[in-house]
Amino acid sequence: MTNARLKQQDPEFVRETFAGISSRYDIANHVLSGGVDFLWRAKAAKLVAATHPARILDLATGSGDLAVALKKTCPGAQVVGVDFCLPMLEIAQKKGVPSLIQGDGLALPFQDATFDALTVAFGLRNMASWDGALKEMARVLKPQGLLLVMDFSMPTNRLLRALYRVYLHHGLTRIAGLLTGRPEAYDYLGESIEKFPRGETMLRLVESCGFEDPRAFPLAFGVASMTVAKRKP
Repeated sequence: MTNARLKQQDPEFVRETFAGISSRYDIANHVLSGGVDFLWRAKAAKLVAATHPARILDLATGSGDLAVALKKTCPGAQVVGVDFCLPMLEIAQKKGVPSLIQGDGLALPFQDATFDALTVAFGLRNMASWDGALKEMARVLKPQGLLLVMDFSMPTNRLLRALYRVYLHHGLTRIAGLLTGRPEAYDYLGESIEKFPRGETMLRLVESCGFEDPRAFPLAFGVASMTVAKRKP
């Protein structure tokens, strides 16, 4: 296990990192993704809306952008945002996310089978235990409830993957440093993306944690990916 991996999944490191960049987090995301993060969240919200959920948990809600998209696309649903970084929740509150809770993804403060759908965007990768978090997500989802995991990935095309690696390990940190004034907050990002499960590995992980019928949807030529599954009965 590398130092980057240790830092990436160290709860205190993650909390302090996101607290330090909370005020500039959104602008950094929009610039670094070329603005396509808006399209990714819109697609995620539509997939969730198609299941007609009454209660949605947006885990690792951060600054609340996905929670806002979910509320817009699912106006009749209750959307609850959970994050363990208080400064990020304060940003989400300013955007009008109605229900926000400070909590840990490995020990969610909800009873079993509480939600019809659960989303986690760009958050699972930073959690201390991927399988532990997924099992906790399965616990709070109702049987056949929808899980949607969205995170950065690696393109399958070799040339594109090679170019993307240069951006991840060199360009991204410099740009993020200029935007946030905290380049060290992004030092670990490239390696964390490379190590995060993707493709069949991700599907098997999800299936082993209490879900069935997992499917993956590549975004922007594989720069990001959405994985959806149903909680086993």
